[in-house]
Amino acid sequence: MEEKKDIEQEKKVDMPWWQPAILMFSRLSGWIVGPIILAIFLGKWLDKRYDTEPWLFLGTVGLAFIISMVGLVKDAFKEIDKFK
Repeated sequence: MEEKKDIEQEKKVDMPWWQPAILMFSRLSGWIVGPIILAIFLGKWLDKRYDTEPWLFLGTVGLAFIISMVGLVKDAFKEIDKFK
């Protein structure tokens, strides 16, 4: 167990001071951009296929919003736990 802590501390020392912030920003941005981009294309395709404009598009974007919020909250709590 102690070896694991030593390895983690060595990694922290080798990392530039700004790198953890950039990694967190990238993860959180990915939770926003990823599901929304996927929902836009999927929603447009489904609307054209089933002739339901704009309902399936709006449904997929709404679902993507929920998925984004859940992912953001989970990652935010993980980051908050690191400070405890």
